[in-house]
Amino acid sequence: MASLNAMRQPLRRCTCSILSSAPRQPYHLQLRPSQAQPAQARLLSSTTPSNNSDPTPNTDSSPRPSNKNKKPLTPSQSAFLSSALRVNQAGELAATLIYTSQTPPLVNRDPHLRPLMRHMYEQEAGHLQTFNSLLTRHRVRPTALYPLWSAMATGLGWATGVMGREAAMACTEAVETEIGGHYNAQIRVLLEMVSGWEEEGYEVGEEFGELLGTLRRIRDEELEHLDQAVEHDAKKAEPYGLLTGVIRAGCRGAIWISERV
Repeated sequence: MASLNAMRQPLRRCTCSILSSAPRQPYHLQLRPSQAQPAQARLLSSTTPSNNSDPTPNTDSSPRPSNKNKKPLTPSQSAFLSSALRVNQAGELAATLIYTSQTPPLVNRDPHLRPLMRHMYEQEAGHLQTFNSLLTRHRVRPTALYPLWSAMATGLGWATGVMGREAAMACTEAVETEIGGHYNAQIRVLLEMVSGWEEEGYEVGEEFGELLGTLRRIRDEELEHLDQAVEHDAKKAEPYGLLTGVIRAGCRGAIWISERV
């Protein structure tokens, strides 16, 4: 019981700070320095170029603004990122609730699965914390259907946990198949944005690059869960095709709705 209470702790902090008063910090791009930089681009700079001829040493240790020009995202790009962060946070909340509700009935039958369930849960809780922070920082609202997804995820986890190891692992396989594909789709869109910006002479800002790295890491960890589920007899669930088909369809529907609501 103590371990379950510990697993639930990150969920209690799930939405309380999402809409904090912290100022929004939008993603931005940075222009590559170039001798042939057009005058208009130079005028867009929000900082003063450094004077390399000044021999006076800089004794001020306070942070200096970047000397590179910044270009804000277009409205459609900003909307895509807000949608992506919102649906990712909802999906990671659902994953933590599935594992939390699956674990008690599952490990009562198969105690040897406790370390695996805790490992998967802890990774999902870390993902949730990451997206909670990103939503707060960029003032992106969570999905309005948060309570519904929470109830459905809890019910799905409990039901498949009661059905046994094979059903619980089939649930993980189905969910992670959809989530892995979903993260791949987001990464492709972001890489297409980057390609277009580079063709225009821009490079990705540090924060945007970090987001891409975060999505790749989380995707890989989700696919690790998929492999672990298959290794623990996910495909032996009865009825495997019906169970995984229904769960995958539900995941696709929840993703589609959460991106918009």
